[in-house]
Amino acid sequence: MQQFTHMNCKSHPLRTNLYDELHVRPFPVVTTPQQISHLAFRAQKQEHDKAFELLCDLCRHYDIRPPNPSESGFLDFGDFSLQWESHVEFYSITLMRPCGSEAELFENTLIQRLGADWLSKQPGEVVAAFHLAITDDKSFVDDDALDRHFEGHPVSISVTAQGSATFYTAFRLHNDGFGRFIICNQGMPEEQMGRLSRRLIEMETYRLFAMLALPLAKQIAPQLVEMDQQMAHILAGLSELNSVEEERELLLKLSQHASRLETWRAETNRRFSGAKAYHEMIKDRLERIAENKVACNSTLGEFMCRRLDPALRTCTSVHSMMEDLSKRIERASDLLRTRINLSLQEQNRALLESMNSRSRLQFRLQETVEGLSVVAISYYLIGLIKYLLGGLPLTQWGVSKSVLLAVSIPLVFGGILLLTRRIKYRLIKEPAS
Repeated sequence: MQQFTHMNCKSHPLRTNLYDELHVRPFPVVTTPQQISHLAFRAQKQEHDKAFELLCDLCRHYDIRPPNPSESGFLDFGDFSLQWESHVEFYSITLMRPCGSEAELFENTLIQRLGADWLSKQPGEVVAAFHLAITDDKSFVDDDALDRHFEGHPVSISVTAQGSATFYTAFRLHNDGFGRFIICNQGMPEEQMGRLSRRLIEMETYRLFAMLALPLAKQIAPQLVEMDQQMAHILAGLSELNSVEEERELLLKLSQHASRLETWRAETNRRFSGAKAYHEMIKDRLERIAENKVACNSTLGEFMCRRLDPALRTCTSVHSMMEDLSKRIERASDLLRTRINLSLQEQNRALLESMNSRSRLQFRLQETVEGLSVVAISYYLIGLIKYLLGGLPLTQWGVSKSVLLAVSIPLVFGGILLLTRRIKYRLIKEPAS
């Protein structure tokens, strides 16, 4: 970390990185004529690390110092230079070398210098692969030459605003599996040519990565349309549900739709967000190139955006459809849960009323049994009193046995009744306390 010379101040740990960030990807100085080859591999984090190890192996093979992972810039391999860059979801390899003006533009390309064995070990998947040839010889870009260089494909032609360079491309893969660009230098300085070539490379790379979202959108769109129709049918049938079981079955279907939709969103959100970011960078590069139209030919921006813009609008439409379906499923689920809760509350109310009715009936039955129990206990107790009186000399005392039994009946009955009520009162009071 750099320290202050005359101040004893604490420096932020990222201060140096903040300055260096502006110089991470410098523009090359490009002389004319020049051959450039560019490869971009879609890769995961561990694949980035493996690709950097392969780069270090290549450097050791050519006996040059391997770069640090944080370094960027062109490595000098003698007759060609190489730039390795690591991005969020891809890494790229750019090769450059000056060439003689008499050389065929797309013969003996730089890719051959790396060797098939080293290239075959590169991790990830190739997304962008194209050659860029820079020449100042107009005979290489006449009609016959363009037809030969681009294998008969229609060519888009643009010229810079200052008229100092004209660039050509067909936006096609050719027989070697690479795309092709040609820049005809008409007096552009080397530093400006470096910026122009860099912007063309970035524009084409970002275009291809942005288009990765389109097949995914096309794959999901029909399923979203089908789900949308099913949702319309579900919402239309909500008012016709007659039982809680039907409502629960429909809620299960909505949960399944929500699960599928969340899976699609998880698969597409990063891809669609990346496509949007790439589109913004493509528009920035086109604006900085500041191309002008040449006669009746379509410019690079016109030809590219004619298909790129609708593709990204398709992705935006699919993303909006998923968001709309997610909200509709959420609203339908809330409505259905409300219906189910109301149905359950109605069932609970009916159940409570039934329980109250049974409780009242049981209470009356209990009171009846209680009365019969009082009578039975009184009967047996009076019988015991009768046996007791039978053993006493009541005649000698001048007392009638029948009169005593008659008098004891209401006393016994009343006493038993009071005793049972007291016991019942204590049983009811104890749980409450």
